[in-house]
Amino acid sequence: MFFKQREPEMISAADALPGRAESMPVAAEHLILGTPMVPPFPDGMEQIVVGMGCFWGAERFFWQMEGVYTTAVGYAGGHTPNPTYQETCTGKTGHTEAVLVVYDPSKVDLEAILAVFWENHDATTANRQGNDVGTQYRSAIYTNSSDQRAVVDASVEKYQAKLTEKGFGQISTEIADAGIFYYAEDYHQQYLEKNPGGYCNHGFCQVSYA
Repeated sequence: MFFKQREPEMISAADALPGRAESMPVAAEHLILGTPMVPPFPDGMEQIVVGMGCFWGAERFFWQMEGVYTTAVGYAGGHTPNPTYQETCTGKTGHTEAVLVVYDPSKVDLEAILAVFWENHDATTANRQGNDVGTQYRSAIYTNSSDQRAVVDASVEKYQAKLTEKGFGQISTEIADAGIFYYAEDYHQQYLEKNPGGYCNHGFCQVSYA
């Protein structure tokens, strides 16, 4: 007899882990870019936070982009203040693994950043990327202004049309105003650069829009 796997459910604020007041210490500078990973950032920089499954591989896509000032991995969209990786992996913090992308809009536009987002994970699989299953792996975009939200909404419409044309399902990406971005432990930052033999399943989660 086969049993259907129970779908992950988002935890409520009342049931979430309590967390802590202390923020996670991280390195002063980005390992690749040499820029600060924590605010304040230079005037004119804009920020957006995205979740696309395992944050190890996701971060690398963005730090390679021209015009990106800095990146960092962390936890977003949930309830628990300053969660640990182990806590987030239980699904009891409400957060998704996320990447903070700080970019110079005079050098790269948000549409280009969103293209990297859509084309390097499967936004149609709710709470799952490859073999990684749970609300902590959900697809998400957290915006910081009404202008960003308008660009994101237009991007969703554009990529949904392409997905539908190719026979894929509906985009399940959570789109919301940005809350607090909690930095992950320092060993997660730029993880695949620190661990060249490290594994991330993003290669199995890409969707072709060609």
